[in-house]
Amino acid sequence: MGAYDKVLLARGKGRATGLSYVNNIFEDFLELHGDRRFADDPAIVGGLATLSGMPVTVIAMEKGSETKEKVRRNFGSPNPEGYRKSLRLMKQAEKFHRPVVCFVDTSGAFCGMGAEERGQGQAIAENLFEMMDLKTPIISLLIGEGGSGGALALAVADRVWILENAVYSVISPEGCASILWKDAKKVKEAAECLALTAEDMKRLEVVERVIPEDRDLETICQELRTQLSEELSALSALPPETLLENRYQRFRKF
Repeated sequence: MGAYDKVLLARGKGRATGLSYVNNIFEDFLELHGDRRFADDPAIVGGLATLSGMPVTVIAMEKGSETKEKVRRNFGSPNPEGYRKSLRLMKQAEKFHRPVVCFVDTSGAFCGMGAEERGQGQAIAENLFEMMDLKTPIISLLIGEGGSGGALALAVADRVWILENAVYSVISPEGCASILWKDAKKVKEAAECLALTAEDMKRLEVVERVIPEDRDLETICQELRTQLSEELSALSALPPETLLENRYQRFRKF
């Protein structure tokens, strides 16, 4: 299967969205809204939950399933208030010593005029800056598209995992083809050059784990529940200074 075939699978209709994983992995999920500055962004869902009895903060990019829901959630492309909401929840998690779990699935941050006027670039940059120094464990899972800085804004983590048919890239194959070859039809060549598949991410040590998808969603979520619980327990046992140094070195080695 070629790289662009994986891109199409990651974008595929009927693929499980962020809320599907949240509802199947965690108990007692309580959604919290708003960035306390401008509005609530439905493209990012976040709140409190428990994981095998452990209190956690969960943040998920949500594309929606049906057409009306996709439109309401802006097809999973967050506005700056979505990133500010997620940062607010992460800082709250740090205050109360709760680990953070993020689910990443976006073609990229919304690039509309209003988003730029409200500081899209700054909002993403603040997330990158603050997550690197957040004194609580963070695990991010790439479950579909991981597009550009819009995805990275929820993926500065101690552990980054990726589903087998998800992708992670600095730009979409279409955008890359348009820039490099001035021809959007060269998407397959662009996808190969971008090294964006889960196998590429593991080979390049950008992610620590690839999650197989040859099972139903419920089984995948059951395994993720166990793996997340074990990993977060181990990370929570580390002194904060060790956690932060390890996180820094994880990204520094790139």
